[in-house]
Amino acid sequence: MLKVAVIEDDLPTSNQLRGWIEGAKPGLHIDQWHSRDEAEAAIAREAYDLVVLDIELGRERHAGVAIINAINKRHGTPVLVVSAMPATLYRGIMKALDAWDYLQKTTFEEADFIDTFLDMLRAAQARRGSREAAPAAARELSLDPLRQSTPTWRGQRINLPLTAQRILAALHQRRGQVVSYDELYEVVKSGRNRDNVRKHVSTIRDAFREIDPQFDGIENVPMRGFRWVDGGR
Repeated sequence: MLKVAVIEDDLPTSNQLRGWIEGAKPGLHIDQWHSRDEAEAAIAREAYDLVVLDIELGRERHAGVAIINAINKRHGTPVLVVSAMPATLYRGIMKALDAWDYLQKTTFEEADFIDTFLDMLRAAQARRGSREAAPAAARELSLDPLRQSTPTWRGQRINLPLTAQRILAALHQRRGQVVSYDELYEVVKSGRNRDNVRKHVSTIRDAFREIDPQFDGIENVPMRGFRWVDGGR
């Protein structure tokens, strides 16, 4: 059963969000928490599939920031922020903290919330399913391209710029298949040419080899592109 946490200090709002979720997706396990202490204790013991979170809890104006940091340290659970704080100011801040999306209270309808929630839930389900189905070699690499959080290789963090992370995610998502230069151009923000893509791939290899000097999990396919090879060291 998928598990969702609603972290909101205002009880009517918390109940409203729970009602919307239950109406849109019956059968979910939903926990409601109303303070930072309650939420952080729950996060420490539970692995939620999705968290709906207010930033301001009681007198703590930025309690949600601390909770997102606690989530990222433990599970990397997708977070949907629902807050009265101005979206123009806080959406960028929440994205930087790896929250998946941001809805400003009083500016969205029930349908907006449901659409956003269900999109995130589908992504969370797919991510969990791919982790469970992946062979042991594939599980050695941990990354989440939707959130663009720091990837890890065999439990150690890989230091990569965002464009390199996107290329790595594209290769790993289609592991065993050739990802063409044209397809990789889609994740490169600027410098959409083969030399630039090769430089990013070289950066990725160097970052892996800082951890694992024998790493050879990215294969160059001449004139076509690159391929992630499971079992590569």
